[in-house]
Amino acid sequence: MVLPVVAGVDGSAESLAAAEWAAREAVRRERPLLLVHAWNWHPRQEEGEREIANAAQRHLARRSLRQAEDRIRTVCPEVRLTDEQMEGPATAALLKFADQAELMVLGSRGLSGFTGFLVGSVALGVVARATRPVVLVRADEKAADEHLPADNGSPSTDTGYRDVVLALDLSDACDEVIEFAFEAARRRHARLRAVHAWQAPSPIGLGAGDIGLVKEPQRSYEWLGFLKAVLQVWRDKHPDVAVLESVVEDKPTTALVRAATGAGLLVVGHRLAERPVGPRTGPVTHAAIHHVGCPVAVVPHR
Repeated sequence: MVLPVVAGVDGSAESLAAAEWAAREAVRRERPLLLVHAWNWHPRQEEGEREIANAAQRHLARRSLRQAEDRIRTVCPEVRLTDEQMEGPATAALLKFADQAELMVLGSRGLSGFTGFLVGSVALGVVARATRPVVLVRADEKAADEHLPADNGSPSTDTGYRDVVLALDLSDACDEVIEFAFEAARRRHARLRAVHAWQAPSPIGLGAGDIGLVKEPQRSYEWLGFLKAVLQVWRDKHPDVAVLESVVEDKPTTALVRAATGAGLLVVGHRLAERPVGPRTGPVTHAAIHHVGCPVAVVPHR
């Protein structure tokens, strides 16, 4: 079964930008694109009121889907495109599609005057619970933003792709996250920058052989060697992907925001809780989806 790239649309500027990004990604992956509109229902309404409300919701859904389809057919006519609408709750409906998708793409409003995202409860709920990757895209994201600027500094889609950045926690380096990042870089013929942030530990809690026992000037070299060793098997699998490993002494949240500056895509992992309570994400993922300017791919893992 060929899994589609799925984009959630609701007529907003951010969802249209997400649909465009999803269309380009579907072409890169040679997958169909499915546009989905999920709308909430109101169980406390009387039967007649509910029928009227549902009819209005279906009309708005059809209009939102048509608007996204028209835009995609203009900018990305080669993509194989279908659409579907579903009665909510919206988060639950989108999760059903996300869990049967190659990946789900959702929009998120850029914060005026700041670099980052304003993430709604529906998007947060999908990111926290989806078992497949979810990508968040800003409202002002354009095709040229994935590419390096032209020689004169102007935006261009004829230049190479910007770096794919992989935020990697070496204490929890998961194959799913690394594989997603390498594949994203391979499809774009882009460089992969793998970043690990470390902090000098306190003597309390150190175990035998811990890198914290190494003298201060050598710790970065030890972490870099560890990072290179973790990625070596993936370098062997993808010899055509240029990889740059870097380690920084800093808070992980601060390091990833800085590393993602100028990137085309940031890839972070999200550990799925056995019994999730509410739309929760870890601190690094939370920082990524709120403070990074490029699209963010959140890759779930156990």
